[in-house]
Amino acid sequence: MAKVIEKRVAKIATRRNPHRGTSFDDFLKEEGIFEEVQAKALKRALAEQLEESMQAANLTKMKMAEKMETSRSQLDRVLDPDNVSIQLDTLIKAARALDKTVEIKIRKAEVREHDGPKYATIESKSTEALKKMPRISIRKK
Repeated sequence: MAKVIEKRVAKIATRRNPHRGTSFDDFLKEEGIFEEVQAKALKRALAEQLEESMQAANLTKMKMAEKMETSRSQLDRVLDPDNVSIQLDTLIKAARALDKTVEIKIRKAEVREHDGPKYATIESKSTEALKKMPRISIRKK
């Protein structure tokens, strides 16, 4: 029994994780999916902000679409967290319908010694969990 345990410990000790010491962002960059994952996370946060604002304003999807002067199906695409295609003018219409504005900032990305190329980001003051991710915020006017 002791020999079996010793072999397992030796086997575990010799394994090396090639990603040890790197960030999750580094892993995503190595896999070539950093921008895609970042866009999906940003869209999910944006859709959640819009839905929360609609609930706070007691707006149904039909009323919201009317205020945006668009169709309900277009609004559904805006609120779909998996659909990353959203035009700025549509986003601005959605914010205006909620009596809010859109604020977009591009800032220099933080670069650590093992980072690859610098990435431009869109920043806002959002939840703590998303602090390092590019963001778009919707603010009250």
